[in-house]
Amino acid sequence: MEISGLLDKAASGERLTAGEALQTFRSAPLLDLAHAAHGIRNRRAPQGQVTFVIDTNPNYTNICDTDCTFCAFYRKPGDNEEGYTLTVDQIAAKIQPAVDAGASTLLMQGGHNPALPLSYYIDLIRGLRERFPRLHLHLFSAPEVRAIAKFCALTVREVLAAFWDAGQRTLPGGGAEILTQRVRRKISPKKGAPEEWLDVMRIAHQIGYRSTATMMFGHVEADEDIIEHLDALRRLQDETGGFMSFIPWSFKKGDTPLSRIVKTEVAPARYLRILAVARLFLDNFAHIQSSWFSEGRKAGQLGLWFGADDFGGTILEENVLRSAKFVNTTSVEEVKMLIREAGFTPARRNSFFEVQETLSVQEVGY
Repeated sequence: MEISGLLDKAASGERLTAGEALQTFRSAPLLDLAHAAHGIRNRRAPQGQVTFVIDTNPNYTNICDTDCTFCAFYRKPGDNEEGYTLTVDQIAAKIQPAVDAGASTLLMQGGHNPALPLSYYIDLIRGLRERFPRLHLHLFSAPEVRAIAKFCALTVREVLAAFWDAGQRTLPGGGAEILTQRVRRKISPKKGAPEEWLDVMRIAHQIGYRSTATMMFGHVEADEDIIEHLDALRRLQDETGGFMSFIPWSFKKGDTPLSRIVKTEVAPARYLRILAVARLFLDNFAHIQSSWFSEGRKAGQLGLWFGADDFGGTILEENVLRSAKFVNTTSVEEVKMLIREAGFTPARRNSFFEVQETLSVQEVGY
């Protein structure tokens, strides 16, 4: 089928096959792709509204035994100089300024630390819920859950059930990278096969968790890997319905082993193409996020015209990309302004993508 026919097919609500998505990804004119994706976005989300969340992203430990080639954040077990594991009190002290600044979500992940028992995580969830009852805890990626299960001689289901009983309700989508074995073998061979990431999410959704889904591109993947990743997400979403949003971002080289292989930066046009094809292909995902944080303010704004309806978080603290010497900060007021400058109405949401406040023109300074 010709590209125009494929775009019309997706725009009319028909499901694209993986092969059709690959053809569209490679060949569709960028502006035609944007037009089709934006039309679908406007039908699935309130036209003109872009959501954001006020969040913070500290880390509880940087000790990790998994040696991902794209990570400059982790320290190996036994590193007593730069390695750390924070107590509940230390984490609470880091969170308090963000809560005082209006944060409603705590996105917290860490390394795969063999020294931590299950009780550490349970005490963390319960302790933070007690101290910050209005703060939503969005904790622990799928690979972390698998690592905790391994270190504690438990099943993934047992770990997730224990977290649920302690009060956790959502999981971040980190650790997916690219869900093809070819890519994972090259960039994160110790992190598990694609199906292992998907299995954690499947079990979490069966228990009742909602989660996000991510993709880190711009390293060794081919176009086929991008589509295979999206297809795996769509198939699991068909099965469970537990994903709330899809969030792609590009690899940041910095001081990482992978930077010795990857010599070029990702062009913004590829990021926009991924957003748009995701909106066309992921017909069972309610939300697609454009990231000012990872891609820069201008690319983030453009992403809102390529199918995205969410602008992510304000991220009052972040350490992983900072370790790769990628630093990007903003304020709540600037996030509102960026959304408005792009031609949309900002709306503050919670972690379940429920709108808490829609902001008028006057409230954002226009």
